[in-house]
Amino acid sequence: MKISARNQLQGTVVDIVKGATTSHVRLDVNGSTVTAAITNEAVDDLGLTVGQQAYAVVKASDVMVAIDD
Repeated sequence: MKISARNQLQGTVVDIVKGATTSHVRLDVNGSTVTAAITNEAVDDLGLTVGQQAYAVVKASDVMVAIDD
């Protein structure tokens, strides 16, 4: 895989919940859970299944940082 996004988190698919048009795919990334909302068509095209290795690829124009007061 070649991709320009630098924030690539390799993990294991632990859950896929399909809705009417959108699926929520949960990945275990070194003990942390990352959830992605992608189309049902993308889930099918990728052949995603629980237990499969996959990448969460984060590409955002802004990242915010917050702290507790």
